[in-house]
Amino acid sequence: MSFIRCCLLAAAGLSVAWSATAQSQAFPTKPIRWIIPFAPGGPTDVVARVVGPKLGERLGQPVIIENRAGAGGNIGNEMVAKSPADGYTLAFVIPGLITNPYFFKSMMDPAELTAVIQLTRVSLVLLAHPSVPAKTLPELVSLIRQKPGTVSCGSSGSLPTVGCALLQSYAKADMIMVMYKGNGPALNGLMGGEINTLFDVVNTAMQQVKAGRARAIASTNPTRGSGPFADLPVMAETIPDFSMVSWQAAMAPRGTPRAVIGRLNRDFETTLQLPEVRQRLQDTGLDPAGGSPEAFDEFLAKEYAKYGKVLREAGIKPE
Repeated sequence: MSFIRCCLLAAAGLSVAWSATAQSQAFPTKPIRWIIPFAPGGPTDVVARVVGPKLGERLGQPVIIENRAGAGGNIGNEMVAKSPADGYTLAFVIPGLITNPYFFKSMMDPAELTAVIQLTRVSLVLLAHPSVPAKTLPELVSLIRQKPGTVSCGSSGSLPTVGCALLQSYAKADMIMVMYKGNGPALNGLMGGEINTLFDVVNTAMQQVKAGRARAIASTNPTRGSGPFADLPVMAETIPDFSMVSWQAAMAPRGTPRAVIGRLNRDFETTLQLPEVRQRLQDTGLDPAGGSPEAFDEFLAKEYAKYGKVLREAGIKPE
């Protein structure tokens, strides 16, 4: 290779590096839309409305939170995937991104979104309406078997739907599956007596259980002794290997420049480390996460394989 060619390649490399640095430094120059693919009032709103304003202060631009509910989160996620890959439209993502392909025939490829950061981790709890006679998981399974096709389970996609499917599979009896546009409306449906059971994240379930509007049956933690429902029996004590830990994350359209992803990741990370943000999240039963985009990508791949195996073994097929 000639000396001149080497110099040209080196110059090109410096130009790309300079361009990426300049793009990162210039970003953002306008407000950022953060799309929540569920109805207002659910657990996603809790995090977005705690993190969003503080993130906006770090970025120097407002973070506008916008709810776009429907199809178990698919509508909002697809909206972000089809947006310009410039970092100005983000998706608030939960496990539905990787579980929905097992429930819906027509949906976007999860690879159309790229990782920015994992925000939180949170366990779920199986709730029942106070009128349901079953007070323990074995009693609930017995009730489902005794009255097939009468016990209802609410879901909004993602892990709550997985939970309903696995509960029905274990009971080997039909349940009524009721789909909502978000776990906020699903929880309202449970408290109003529209449905009998619901898997909900602990941060929104706690208050309703304390108020007596819902009964906690079992936790989805792998073992007892952690989280707001530390003393509650866990699902795995009755249903072998039944454990689900949910998470929340921010993602961007595929092709978003790495420099922009890096800037977003750093400011999200700094925001999550703020004492007031951490405290507010922990007060609602959420464990702040953080980490690099690469780490979250690796985590997603493992989760996709894990739930794919579980749902295939449960006989779940896309509809």
